[in-house]
Amino acid sequence: MSSPSAPFSSPSPSPEPGPPPAQGAKQPDLEIKDAALIFSAVWEELEAEYGRENLRFPKEFILLGGAPGSGKGTNTEFILQARGLTCPPIVISSLLNSPEAKRIKNAGSMVGDREVVSILLQELLREEYRDGCILDGFPRTKVQVACLKLLVSKMHALRADFHNTPIGIHFRQPTVHIMVLFVDERTSVERQLRRGLDIKRHTEEVVRTGLGELQEERPTDYDQALAQRRYRVFKEQTWEALQSLKEKFHYHFVNAQGSITEVEQNILRELQYQSTLELDPRTHDRLRMIPVASEIIIHARQEMVKRLDSYEVEHRDLFAKVVAFVRFKVMPIVIRHAISGVALVNTEEPVLEDPLALAMLIDIFSERGYHAAVDLHRIEVPEHVNLTTGQLTCRIKKVYRIQIRFRGSEIRRG
Repeated sequence: MSSPSAPFSSPSPSPEPGPPPAQGAKQPDLEIKDAALIFSAVWEELEAEYGRENLRFPKEFILLGGAPGSGKGTNTEFILQARGLTCPPIVISSLLNSPEAKRIKNAGSMVGDREVVSILLQELLREEYRDGCILDGFPRTKVQVACLKLLVSKMHALRADFHNTPIGIHFRQPTVHIMVLFVDERTSVERQLRRGLDIKRHTEEVVRTGLGELQEERPTDYDQALAQRRYRVFKEQTWEALQSLKEKFHYHFVNAQGSITEVEQNILRELQYQSTLELDPRTHDRLRMIPVASEIIIHARQEMVKRLDSYEVEHRDLFAKVVAFVRFKVMPIVIRHAISGVALVNTEEPVLEDPLALAMLIDIFSERGYHAAVDLHRIEVPEHVNLTTGQLTCRIKKVYRIQIRFRGSEIRRG
């Protein structure tokens, strides 16, 4: 889904621009070159430490971005549940407080792009992230964007190398989602300042009672000018980095300005399963001849109406018998099971020997809002024994087992 051009168009100049590029050099080219060098060095270290066959990265990446106050922390758990993931999110700011990052800082070095990429890739190799993970705060720079693209390329290469080997299942088709939660500047600033008031009240309560834990306080949560600056820094840096991935990966622009329920519905719409995006292309080619449920149900109601009308016009007598059978023999049983929502009916009704009658039965229940299924069971019933030869003669008893499901009664218990 493409983003509207208005919210982040024409960003204002950075208040603290970096040094100009060297004369005759193009800064983006230098950044990409730096990224290739950085990634190559990190990758060589990974291969040396783990072995190429053990570089098993997540099947799915959800790169979660958004301005301050957009609700990344609030919605992370919901996104994990929507994708069926049980692992915690990978929050880059938390990784930079890891023992490895602290060791770098204690040695007097900066935690730059190389260190971020190295620490992140080490984290991604943990088994708990194999099915997928949420990345909160990555990528934030052009170098990190380029490193992400290089990582995905390496994953494709690993998959090709190990495809026909016993460990090929561990190198799956990677899926990358870019999910941006959008709020405008006014909403962002209001939410940041509201957070500051909530934390201030919480801190006072903890100090007064001694109960609970203190929460992180940010200067931006108490100063409107700083909150505005934080929003604009996101607009000028992180937003641009995320936008640059739009053409390569699946991009989701989510309106996060409404209520929590509204935002969750927006997220669900964006993350609806699409086999073409997530399956290995060869798997998708194998399955694509089987229609998906959404395709076959589009006109199902119209087709059912046509069939029911044709029963009344072209097979009136048989249709009347089936309706009478349902009304007088089946519905009394269904009504007795109104609380559970499931009724099972065993019958030897002769009218059902006509295959068209079975089709009528299912359509009748569907039209009335039930889900019906019919199984035919053939049972051998002894009828005669030849006392001379001992031969047993049996007749075949046809029993139709009809299962009717519907929404049962909601009863409060306790």
